[in-house]
Amino acid sequence: MSGTLYLCATPIGNLGDMTFRVLDTLKQVDLIAAEDTRNSIKLLNHFDIHTEMTSYHEYNKYDKAQYLIEQMQQGKDVALITDAGTPAISDPGEVLVAECHKAGVHVTSLPGPAACITALTLSGLSTRRFCFEGFLPSSDDKKARKRILEDLKTESRTTILYEAPHHLRAVLDDLYEALGDRKVSICRELTKKFEEVNVTTLAQAIAFYKENEPRGEYVLVLEGKSLEEQEEEKRRSWNEMSIEDHMKYYEDEGFSHKDAMKKVAADRGVGKREIYQALLEKSQD
Repeated sequence: MSGTLYLCATPIGNLGDMTFRVLDTLKQVDLIAAEDTRNSIKLLNHFDIHTEMTSYHEYNKYDKAQYLIEQMQQGKDVALITDAGTPAISDPGEVLVAECHKAGVHVTSLPGPAACITALTLSGLSTRRFCFEGFLPSSDDKKARKRILEDLKTESRTTILYEAPHHLRAVLDDLYEALGDRKVSICRELTKKFEEVNVTTLAQAIAFYKENEPRGEYVLVLEGKSLEEQEEEKRRSWNEMSIEDHMKYYEDEGFSHKDAMKKVAADRGVGKREIYQALLEKSQD
């Protein structure tokens, strides 16, 4: 019988957030795979955990995944931990989980701290619909970065991003340039003594960090484009088209003349009679 991979969430700052279930699991498994063993040994020592540990990180995630799967296929249980938070979230653990599923190895997740959810709940922005973007592609990869920013222009959900302090100013500039001004909550030192949540706008944040050096790891919670704003943009784009071309667009799609008028009126935010009158006047020219 094969073993199990346990995804164990660890504190993102406050050691009091360690769950009893994770503690018991880390003591009972045969092996702990850690993103940085030098960092994780401090956590294990604090909780008097002496389980064997091995490294699993971005630079060995494929080869080491196969080794760990072999161990589990031999019946050993493995716990995966990251430097902080929940494994597989912007983390090489996602590769190990995918490979375990391919190999038929059982995977279970032990819930606990996650910086993205912690920041979202503190942001004051909508939590009903949200998406996680993680780290934007590096500014060195301009094409990939531009593509993601283009996608975010029309994103109506609240978006969560991670960023390192030395890249924060550039990210804020790029977001402002691509999206215009939006509400944003900028979070740092989450769960720690000096936890900070700055509820602001992109423009105000840019001005603030011109005068203040970014410090610590950041989570940005960004307001999505409102549905009203999206509808207004659509309406403006339709209004740039002549009514005749607008009608032709729908008639070419197979709509009757009457139904096309209804669609055109709805797109432009006017009554059907106004469209009828405009077409009548044009035909009399």
